[in-house]
Amino acid sequence: MSEKKESTVWSFSSLKTFQQCPRKYYHTKVVKDVVEGDTEATLYGKSVHTAAEEYIRDGVALPAPYAYIKPLLDKLNSIPGEKLCEVKLGLTKNLESCEFNAPNVWWHGIADLVVINREKSLAYSVDYKTSKSARYADVKQLDLVACGLFAKFPEIKKVKSGLAFVVSNEFIKAEHHAERILKYMEKPTQDVARIEAAKKNGVWNPIWGPLCKFCAVKTCEYNKSRD
Repeated sequence: MSEKKESTVWSFSSLKTFQQCPRKYYHTKVVKDVVEGDTEATLYGKSVHTAAEEYIRDGVALPAPYAYIKPLLDKLNSIPGEKLCEVKLGLTKNLESCEFNAPNVWWHGIADLVVINREKSLAYSVDYKTSKSARYADVKQLDLVACGLFAKFPEIKKVKSGLAFVVSNEFIKAEHHAERILKYMEKPTQDVARIEAAKKNGVWNPIWGPLCKFCAVKTCEYNKSRD
């Protein structure tokens, strides 16, 4: 397979795609000849994120279908500190802060809600989830966002993070400390090295799974949705 040679820019979601199936990653992230369209679930997630952002940032009333998340948002809004919504974060390979799409960006991600309390050298970071359950919650996403926050706001020494599952009313907590940045990035760095090796060798083996038939990569031998 031919492929582009530029260095890998990655996010939590793109890394998860590679772990799920290197073949899918190749088509959607490297040559980009397959585009995954929105589903009903992803469109709902986007609308919830927009409603939450406008409610906290601008004081816009929640649309009626999302009124059920008002107690959560009010609780988050009551946390002392500066409220920042949809914070774009970037890190260079040296783990220095940079713009989300900077020429030297290595990792990038977006924090749904950040509350900065500079007096306490503390930040709160929340990511909204619209899954029906927190059963498969993955706090590694919070690790990465915390690292981005530590780099962007060097005065912050601790981040209290959470995955807010708004539909099931579950909240998965994590706590991060600035001195552990290298530890948080250790495993993701190893996984990115696997992507770089696949690029170098041109080997993108597919991984079979029960969701293969729903995959957008229709040319894969494991995709059973083909006619």
